[in-house]
Amino acid sequence: MTQKNSPSEGGSASKDTAPQKLVFSPDKGASRSTWIAGFLVIAIVGWMGSGFIIPSAEATPVTVRETPKPVAVAVTTSQAETVTQFYQAEGQALPDRDTMMRAETSGEILQVLVQKGQDVIAGDVIARFDPTNNEADANRAAEELAQAQREFDNAEALLERGVATADRVSQARATLASAQAEVTAVQQDAVALTITAPFAGRIETLDLDEGEFVSISTEIGRLVDITPLTVAIQVPQQSLTRLSIGQPATIGFITGEERVGTVTFVGTSAASETRTFLAEIEVANAGGVIPGGISAEVIIPTGEVTAHFLSPSIVSLDTDGTPGVKTVNVENMVEFFAIQIVKAQIDGIWVTGLPDVVDVITVGQGYVNAGETVDPSVGPSVGETN
Repeated sequence: MTQKNSPSEGGSASKDTAPQKLVFSPDKGASRSTWIAGFLVIAIVGWMGSGFIIPSAEATPVTVRETPKPVAVAVTTSQAETVTQFYQAEGQALPDRDTMMRAETSGEILQVLVQKGQDVIAGDVIARFDPTNNEADANRAAEELAQAQREFDNAEALLERGVATADRVSQARATLASAQAEVTAVQQDAVALTITAPFAGRIETLDLDEGEFVSISTEIGRLVDITPLTVAIQVPQQSLTRLSIGQPATIGFITGEERVGTVTFVGTSAASETRTFLAEIEVANAGGVIPGGISAEVIIPTGEVTAHFLSPSIVSLDTDGTPGVKTVNVENMVEFFAIQIVKAQIDGIWVTGLPDVVDVITVGQGYVNAGETVDPSVGPSVGETN
């Protein structure tokens, strides 16, 4: 604010001075402050009201995932053992030798010296034919031979004197040879008059009676040798290489007897119908105690392998159906091992495919998969060996 004075301040003081009018001039600094203050007020009011005009975005909830606890399983340490592998098959006990006896000549039976069920040795007489006809044939053949010999001798003598021809000598020689052959045949018939056992065995059947006429080649009985027995089995293609001649075998017969035998034959040509190979095991059968034709179970040891003994309930199937066992490693992680059963027993199975020492899951294997972490604890045994 400014005050206006008269031009001459030195005038008389006694003169009355006239009242002065106050004039306010605008201050530029004060105007700027006013604008700033107003702006701040507007800004504060706008900020406070923004929550009502423009609602704030809802806060995204934060999901806190809890790490699942490892599944508790029971494990048992399994140690591999050496176990003998076996080839097992069903077979049939057959006689070592079995033949049908036939008549080697024709004639009437004079004697029957054995009966059905009797044991005989090689060379024992079974029966004899009546020799009457053979004796007559032998006499006739001898006479014909003597006559043929005389005619041949005469023909040669006449040929030397030039009276006979060479053709006559040749004809006489042929007649002589025929007579000699007839004598030989009669002699063979004489031998055939006696029927003998070709080997030691038992007379299984005997269809022969005294006085009966029997033609040549007629079957008269069956001779069976069951000491030893031969057990025949059929071996599939995939198992053929496991068998060899000389291997020992244990045979259990359906009658309850058990014997130890030896593999004596392994076939090299498969049967066209079954594609299996014949194998034979010889079994001692002193006294013929075990009959032929009965069923038998054959067990042949084929080698040794390192395997684990497990309960069948421990075995699981992979996603592709492969049988295996779930185990736990040192990091408590589940592993799946494919297995192969090499031997089965009533109380468990022997399997290969596992490490020599391994922790096998015995309880809870159905709730875990390979690659998962578990909480293992000591569980029941994987099996008990005999």
